[in-house]
Amino acid sequence: MKTVIAEKPSVAREIARLLGATEKKDGYLTGNGYFVTWAFGHLVGLGMPEDYGITGFQKTSLPILPDPFLLTVRKVKKDKGYTADTGALKQLKIIEQVINKSEKIIVATDAGREGELIFRYIYQYLKCSKPFERLWISSLTEKAIRQGFDNLKPGSDLDALYQAAQARSRADWVVGINASQALSIVADNGIYSLGRVQTPTLALICRRYLENKNFLVQQYWQIQLSHAKEFKDFKSISKNRWEDKKQTENILKSIERNGNTALVSSIEIKTVSEQPPLLFDLTGLQKEANIKLNLSAEETLNIAQSLYEKKFITYPRTGSKYIPEDMWAEIPNLIRVLQVMENYKDTVAKVKWGHFNKRIVNDLRVTDHHGLLITEKIPSALPAKENAVYNLIAFRLLEAISETCTKEITDITLQVLHYDFAVKGCRILEPGWRSIKGSFSDNDTEAVQELPELKKGDELKIKDASVLEKKTKPPILYTEAGLLSAMEGAGKEIENQEERKALQSIGIGTPATRASIIETLFARNYIQRELKSLLPTDKGLQVYELVKNKKIADVAMTAQWELALQKIENNETDSGAFQKEIETYAESITNELLQTSIVQTNLAALICPKCKKQHLIIRDKIIKCTDETCNWLQFRNVCGVLVSIDDIENLVTKGRTSLIKGMKSNAGKKFDAYIVLNEDCTTSFEFEKNKIRKK
Repeated sequence: MKTVIAEKPSVAREIARLLGATEKKDGYLTGNGYFVTWAFGHLVGLGMPEDYGITGFQKTSLPILPDPFLLTVRKVKKDKGYTADTGALKQLKIIEQVINKSEKIIVATDAGREGELIFRYIYQYLKCSKPFERLWISSLTEKAIRQGFDNLKPGSDLDALYQAAQARSRADWVVGINASQALSIVADNGIYSLGRVQTPTLALICRRYLENKNFLVQQYWQIQLSHAKEFKDFKSISKNRWEDKKQTENILKSIERNGNTALVSSIEIKTVSEQPPLLFDLTGLQKEANIKLNLSAEETLNIAQSLYEKKFITYPRTGSKYIPEDMWAEIPNLIRVLQVMENYKDTVAKVKWGHFNKRIVNDLRVTDHHGLLITEKIPSALPAKENAVYNLIAFRLLEAISETCTKEITDITLQVLHYDFAVKGCRILEPGWRSIKGSFSDNDTEAVQELPELKKGDELKIKDASVLEKKTKPPILYTEAGLLSAMEGAGKEIENQEERKALQSIGIGTPATRASIIETLFARNYIQRELKSLLPTDKGLQVYELVKNKKIADVAMTAQWELALQKIENNETDSGAFQKEIETYAESITNELLQTSIVQTNLAALICPKCKKQHLIIRDKIIKCTDETCNWLQFRNVCGVLVSIDDIENLVTKGRTSLIKGMKSNAGKKFDAYIVLNEDCTTSFEFEKNKIRKK
């Protein structure tokens, strides 16, 4: 017998069907010489400090540098700490039983760093020594699975990938646990969290927020002219920007007195070829879905994973935008699939058969998995969001194999008096890939504006002239799309030229982990959403101010670690040396943080409204009286909204908060209300129509 271990039940069922393992058992399927079982993601992980006998946060225990590292069953949070997940315990027992009845294991977890880690930690935890082979596939179609089983890899071929995954896991533990505990001890105000990737990501958000907030907006004025020739209307704008409105108006009057004519002083015409975009990798898909569909990175990943498990797209957690040469022959079949779908018929008709663009083919640029593709399975009746994400992937494929778009760009300078005015024209010579969606520019400055035939020395009438009032714009706040781009291109900011060159395609995090990093920052109450923008909370800014000049917030350092992990994966460096480097760094940052003082600038000294004697303790999630016999308590998260420090102060001292907007009822309906303190020191909602409801 052989045991196949998949990452999820849905994948296991698909594999079992093809293998003929159709008999259902508790936690596995069997038949035709196979047991097919599954994990539920990470069933086993690195133990927590309490597993090493270290309880609470103690200065004397830091830094915690396990040797050896302990593996434990996944834990879930209970009232009094963490306890082993009973579901994980049960499934591990089933996996152990079927392995013991088998001669060999076939690893069918997701083909990537984390998928490898999921299996290896289970294998190590169970002290298993059975031989294993690796199923390595990028699609769950029947054809891909059969090909995968025909070409199983020896388990040892993936040892380097496991070493990199294990090194990442241990590095995150050592840095995260020690830095978080050190900061929490220093802050003495709830639990703080720092991490190898989350802290530089928080730094990106805070830095951009402060740049935006502290930006000094300056007014300036320009003059816009309207022209017409050969029945074509177009506009020009002054190259000068004037900081004085009166001066600008005087110049406008001079232009009008001059006879309202402009002289063509220079013309530059160039032909520009725009290559089609490459296929999506996961980060690219997440950015596009955030911009076009307003989906978070986490939502996009979950939707893509669902489409993958339904066999409509290839493996989504990919960092590549290319396909290998041997896959090129499959592309026409995928286009034919779209051709029979009603939504795509007209669009596919624009594609030139026999002239597909092979720019997406590059064996050297394919990582663990190739770029995102649709499969030959035709979807029907998909949920709206899944359909929208599928469309993004399908249209991107059609764009990627289309021809280049050729534009004629014209830059003209007009002279009026001794002032220069700019005219920009754009004419589409060959629409190419841009005809797929019918969008011929990515921004307003490239908008298509066809100009009449002009030559140097021509005089143009000025139909109209006006003064435009403008303002300098601050750096825009990050959206999730913008943040993903910043994480992806983090290496570009590094000053050292050699490091920048080495890290320019690395960034921080990986395509598979960036979404979870952003979600972690939300969970830690470090960032919040305001419409589509990401803003730091008071707590997030407080943490940033403390660590902004330290290595843990430095994009360069974590990008270098990502580079080291890639080298481990490629057998170019030793994971043990990387581990030593991480431990040295963890010791350094821990000592640095323990010697820092954190100023609680925003915490008011409030007296308990119930006992009227003791001070209140203000934490991230609760406010409570220090007297355990009084035990007055108020949760800070009320119906999905975090109550601010100012509103807590208003509640305790004035008996009511300001109007809190955007709370959600149990039925999911949004409402606005005041929180009021009753005579018995319980709290209620007070609505603007004076309706009161107990919380």
